[in-house]
Amino acid sequence: MQHRTRLPRFTALALAAAVALSACGDDAEGADDSDEPAPVETDAPVETDAPVETDAPADAATTDDTETDDTETDDTAGVLQVEMHDFHYGNLPDEVPAGTRIEVSNVSDSEIHEFVAFRLADDDDRLMADIIGDLEALLTSGPPTAVLLAPPGGEQIAAVGDGTLAEPGRYVIVCVIPTGADPGEYLAAAAESDGPPQVDGGPPHVMNGMYAELIVTA
Repeated sequence: MQHRTRLPRFTALALAAAVALSACGDDAEGADDSDEPAPVETDAPVETDAPVETDAPADAATTDDTETDDTETDDTAGVLQVEMHDFHYGNLPDEVPAGTRIEVSNVSDSEIHEFVAFRLADDDDRLMADIIGDLEALLTSGPPTAVLLAPPGGEQIAAVGDGTLAEPGRYVIVCVIPTGADPGEYLAAAAESDGPPQVDGGPPHVMNGMYAELIVTA
C-alpha cells in the first residue's frame, strides 16, 4: 500500500508565495533594465550649446577693420601739379580750394618758365585783358604770393613761398621771363637780383599769352 506524503497547507502556501515573489522579482529586474538612464545620454548634445566662444572672431574682425580705416591716408591731397608750356599753363583749373599747394614742371625744350601769383584786391573786378594791358601796375602792386621757376626739363625752384595759396580771392598768374632768354643766364641773374632779373631776350612770355586767372575758394 502506497502512502502519499501530504504537505501541510501553510507549507504549500508558503511555497506558492515564494514562487510568486520570485516571479515578481524577475519582472522588477526586467523593469529596471528597461528604465536604465538612456534618456540622460541623449541630453549630452546640450554641451554644444556654448556659442559664446564664436563672438571672439567677430570682435577681432571689427577691430581689424577699424585699424585699417585709421591707417588710410592720401599723401597728395591739396597738391596741384601744373605744367608750364610754350606759352601757357597746363592742368590749371579755374578754381582751387584755399590751402592748395602748386607744384610746377617745365615741359619746354628751350624756354625757362615761371609761375608768379598775384592776389588782386577784393574790389578789383577788371577784366583780365585790362589787367594784362596794365602789366606794370600789376607787377608793382605788391609782393607776389608765390614765384616758382623751372628750367627746361629741370626741377622746380621756389623763389617766393612754397606755392601754397592760403588766402581766398582772385589771383592773376603770369610769366614775365623774356622770350628766348638763356635759362642758365637768367637763373644766375635771378640769384643776384631782388626783383626780375635783367637779361637779354624778347618780350615777356605774358605777352605771348602765358597768363591765367585763378579763383581760390574758402
